[in-house]
Amino acid sequence: MRNENKTKPKYGLLNNLGFMVSNANKVSKSIMIYTLVISALSVALNLTELYIAPYILAKVEKKVPISELIITIAVFASTLFVLKALKGYFEEGCLYGRISARSAIIARINNKVNTTSYINTFKTPFKELKSKAQDATMSNQKATEHIYTTMNYILTNSIGFAVYLVLLSNINILLIAVVIVTSIIGFMVSRKTDEWRYNHREEESDLFKKMWYISGMGYDIKFAKDVRIFGLSSWIKDIYAGLVKSYAAFIGKSEVYKMIGSIVDCLLSILRNAIAYVYLINMVIKGRMGVPEFLLYFTAVSGFTAWITGILQEFSTAYKESLDINSVREFLDYPEPFKFEGGIPIPENATGYEIKLKDVSFKYDEAEDYTIKNLNLTIRPGEKLAVVGLNGAGKTTLIKLICGLFDPTEGSVLLNDIDIREFNRQEYYKLFSTVFQTSEVMDVSVAENVAQVIDEIDVERVGKVLGLAGLTEKIGELSAGIDTKLGHEVWDDGVELSGGQNQRLLLARALYKDAPLLVLDEPTAALDPIAENDIYLKYNEMTKGKSSVFVSHRLASTRFCDRIIFIADGGIKEEGTHDELMKLKGAYAELFEVQSRYYREGRDF
Repeated sequence: MRNENKTKPKYGLLNNLGFMVSNANKVSKSIMIYTLVISALSVALNLTELYIAPYILAKVEKKVPISELIITIAVFASTLFVLKALKGYFEEGCLYGRISARSAIIARINNKVNTTSYINTFKTPFKELKSKAQDATMSNQKATEHIYTTMNYILTNSIGFAVYLVLLSNINILLIAVVIVTSIIGFMVSRKTDEWRYNHREEESDLFKKMWYISGMGYDIKFAKDVRIFGLSSWIKDIYAGLVKSYAAFIGKSEVYKMIGSIVDCLLSILRNAIAYVYLINMVIKGRMGVPEFLLYFTAVSGFTAWITGILQEFSTAYKESLDINSVREFLDYPEPFKFEGGIPIPENATGYEIKLKDVSFKYDEAEDYTIKNLNLTIRPGEKLAVVGLNGAGKTTLIKLICGLFDPTEGSVLLNDIDIREFNRQEYYKLFSTVFQTSEVMDVSVAENVAQVIDEIDVERVGKVLGLAGLTEKIGELSAGIDTKLGHEVWDDGVELSGGQNQRLLLARALYKDAPLLVLDEPTAALDPIAENDIYLKYNEMTKGKSSVFVSHRLASTRFCDRIIFIADGGIKEEGTHDELMKLKGAYAELFEVQSRYYREGRDF
């Protein structure tokens, strides 16, 4: 068992049960009312079934008229029918409420995922809790819904235990003690053997995730070309077969433990029933008990055992489900380093915004070295800044710091001389229009991709930004124009754009937002030189009235910017205009020379 399973949970069983009751009441108060009614009906149904055979047998012994016997059977049958019908009705009604209660928790988890501080998405504890929280809400049988069923079973078994204890109090107390002791021993042994699989659930989860991932590679369109070109099909099948074999071995070991528990439980049941038979038959022989009573009490002994075992099993189940609910709550309570409520207002400034990085250092969690170290930078209002450098120099990390997606490990990022930690981070994000390297086009229409809304799309504005991004001609060729659906995951007739066209579409999305700060991280990486030049020619129009940060590893693309900073070794190595940096004849000039030589005709390489 892994160490995390041994860690004391933040919330206890009773606390988690209270949390789930509160969650249910927020969604629908009928959930807990129905649970109480279902428990009462379950016990009533069990008692009716317990008494029906002994009562009818007693009537037969008394040789009552056949009509009375038929009426008795009819009354019992009607009672059973009504109780089962009511129980089924309330269970069906409660099911929808329980699903709604689980859905409410799913909504909270999704909201946490979508709104959490961006830096949290890099943290291993956050990702592990997210996975556990999502797993706990995946189906009707998962903890966040099944816990209501478990509460129902606990209540039912507790009521049944109390009623049967009163019923059996008329016979030898030692027999009751034997039933209780053998039931507890049987439960403890079964729990020990059954929990082997639960205690190794992380191992099972790892195997299952690997199987799911490998099987997905066979039909995921992202891998389709590689599977065919490199002949990966056999390799994937071999890996999957190995995982299936390992999973089968895991299940086999789990079943061995379960079988041991079943054998012990069977032997204890035989012992318990034998003692009950001997005692009750002896009572009948001595004339202290009639045959109907014998049948009643012997059946009650079995039922009493079931109630005891049920209470123990359901509390055990509740404890396991409480651990899963605890993971959900810890995920929802995961601390947010950014301020999303309150905070001071974003300053209104007609002349623009100045962003200043003061003695900024940043290191990723679990990393040994700083990605950025003691960096100072000021982006002036209306300035066009270019950030260049080799791969891995920290350009993208710098952009995330500027945009407020990361907070510095040391130092501060200031907006108009105010630390951005003082602002509501969501309000700060509104200042930026961005194109990131890893941004994705969604399977919605062209217009919806650009506007990022469903209703109230400014069609004229969409057309303008598509023109600035160089997509007017391409979109005009599509059958439905800006209403054309993109992608094949959702739409059978969806259109797939090329990598360069997708990048242009993301640029159009950034321009549509029309924020005062435009940040472009490698926005032309997928474009050919002619298309790239077209973007450069329109850059002044795109950035009119805005501050902009243009990140690129292509040095020729930065000549239209007011200032260039060359990032290396976690800091600013060189700074100036293109001409100034070329005259400096440093790292920038050397890299520019290396890149430009490939475009010169007749050059010997």
